[in-house]
Amino acid sequence: MLTLKLLRENPEFVISRLAVKNFDARPVVEKVLALDETRRNLQAESDGLLAQQKVKAALIGGLMKEGRKAEAEEAKKEVAELKAKSNELLAKADENNKELEATLVLLPNLPCEMVPLGKGAEDNLVVKMGGEDPVLPENALPHWELCKKYDIIDFDLGVKITGAGFPVYKGKGAKLQRALINFFLDQNTAAGYQEVEPPVMVNTASAYGTGQLPDKEGQMYHANLDDFYMVPTAEVPVTNIFRDVILGNNDFPQKMTAYTPCFRREAGSYGKDVRGLNRLHQFDKVEIVRVEKPENSYAALDEMVAHVESLVNKLGLRYRILRLCGGDMSFTSAITYDFELWSAAQGRWLEISSVSNFESYQANRLHLRYKDENGKTQLCHTLNGSSLALPRVVAALLEDNQKEDRIEIPEVLRPYTGFDYID
Repeated sequence: MLTLKLLRENPEFVISRLAVKNFDARPVVEKVLALDETRRNLQAESDGLLAQQKVKAALIGGLMKEGRKAEAEEAKKEVAELKAKSNELLAKADENNKELEATLVLLPNLPCEMVPLGKGAEDNLVVKMGGEDPVLPENALPHWELCKKYDIIDFDLGVKITGAGFPVYKGKGAKLQRALINFFLDQNTAAGYQEVEPPVMVNTASAYGTGQLPDKEGQMYHANLDDFYMVPTAEVPVTNIFRDVILGNNDFPQKMTAYTPCFRREAGSYGKDVRGLNRLHQFDKVEIVRVEKPENSYAALDEMVAHVESLVNKLGLRYRILRLCGGDMSFTSAITYDFELWSAAQGRWLEISSVSNFESYQANRLHLRYKDENGKTQLCHTLNGSSLALPRVVAALLEDNQKEDRIEIPEVLRPYTGFDYID
């Protein structure tokens, strides 16, 4: 979340930057500043009452020694009244602070200066394209038809067991899924990321820390009895490893990778854009997370983008990299690069990764800090990226590698699958 210091010192800057995200911040900023002023007034009044209590309390002993019992009793009453007033103020301050906190988290992260203006996906900036157009056979099939033809992913069975958006992977389809997960993890660890296996359910504090709450509460599956949330991405549990942590000046960079199934309630529309693997309620994803000093975070972002690009190149897929415009960015991001694969069979681009720098926004929520070379406590910067999300990677692999009578497996995956093609 944004800091009170920033809002106090430069509210108009905050309002103007959030306008890039098409967010009207003025009402929220004004409310935050009003609540902050009330908080400070209550604190000043409380400090004044405490000072009076100390003075009165110090007098009581002396009055009793001098035998001025009546005056001492009167002083005790005054102290009791001051304590009662203090308690009232503390209660008001507590309510005010809760409202302040609840209002402050309604403000998105500020977009950095490199973020292009725009309202939606059509305004995103293409910064790079790579790979070659696939050569498809006549009457090429979309992946959902290929899955049925070769019996590798059963969407109808998933509907029977759970519901739409929960496919069942079978035979070589299941092995391909496992192969991609292991390939991505191996590539990430070779690049210096430490592998972790986190829980796939998190508590409210964790979902709040990375910004899923309150912004995306309706998109997460919630276990009501235990008040746990199914993870929408490994970013949530992995980043929360550092919640309430103070790192040393020499503890950087922190680089971690994790595989988790991911759960999202967002798939609710109909049509070709959500058919098959295009959008799911449950899917597999490998994530990379970094914690950096502020001065290094944008160099780290460039490294992460280059790393994800290397994975796509090794799979031999046609891709493009987008820098998202303000209107298409997430609530918590300062800048995001999306990777998309070209699906020739569908004739459309499929998003497979978002790589983002959150600057200090998540760290402020997480109380994630470090001691600089002067021993001063500073907020860290956090970054994360999909490396990669499997469903649309699988869709593109199946569609772009289809032949008349089989689907060829990219060479880099064959040691992981144990087979060269699906027939």
